[in-house]
Amino acid sequence: MSGKQEERLPRKTYETELLRLQTELVKLQEWVRTQGARLVVIFEGRDAAGKGSTIKRVTEYLNPRMARIVALPKPTERERTQWYFQRYVAHLPAAGEIVLFDRSWYNRAGVEHVMGFCTKEEYQLFLRQCPIFERMLVEDRILLRKYWFSVSDTVQEERFRRRLDDPVRRWKLSPMDLESITRWEAYSRAKDEMLVHTDISEAPWYIVESDDKRRARLNMMAHLLASVPYHEVPPPVLELPHRPPSTGYERPPRDLQTYVPDHAASL
Repeated sequence: MSGKQEERLPRKTYETELLRLQTELVKLQEWVRTQGARLVVIFEGRDAAGKGSTIKRVTEYLNPRMARIVALPKPTERERTQWYFQRYVAHLPAAGEIVLFDRSWYNRAGVEHVMGFCTKEEYQLFLRQCPIFERMLVEDRILLRKYWFSVSDTVQEERFRRRLDDPVRRWKLSPMDLESITRWEAYSRAKDEMLVHTDISEAPWYIVESDDKRRARLNMMAHLLASVPYHEVPPPVLELPHRPPSTGYERPPRDLQTYVPDHAASL
């Protein structure tokens, strides 16, 4: 269970700081591009802890060709026969790219272990291999950041209930999410065991208190920016060219094309 949270951050304060941090993230992205750096950010935590909404704010103004979100479905039959980390390796960034994992290889230490989707031997092998794997990434000069979003049991249940009644967020709630309520302590033990084995100096875990989503987003973004030695890269000088004079082009009659109905006019 997460620690005691302060009162919710005022919206105006939140929105002002959010925009400032998002502006800095754009600068970070340009630094990553020009330096040929590779940045991997892992988002883990309990269901309804605010990972997805934080990722949405992080990437809101970033170039999707340079900053990719990776949220893999359950493995295929073929992928189940591969080395466990293999399908994640395929999504690691090339030079100048940022990859944000909305859940990652840590599925094995969490849901797969708790729900019995992997064997005890596979679980133990993961705990042994994961620190080695991550040290290899860091040794290859990948910038690896790992965030665990911590939410209390009462707040998690409140968010689940709101999703049940929200038609645009109902899809976020799955039977697996509901199962996590009855397995709260099992997931807590799994998280503790995961941290024991994988909170390494080369790639430490950073805990984000997320009972207040606004605070969680700002805290995570500010920490990420502070952890990377980026600097502002001067943008190229661009000038809007003058539009050349017409050469006699005429647009075809509008009735020759099919337009979408003006739904807005009926509002």
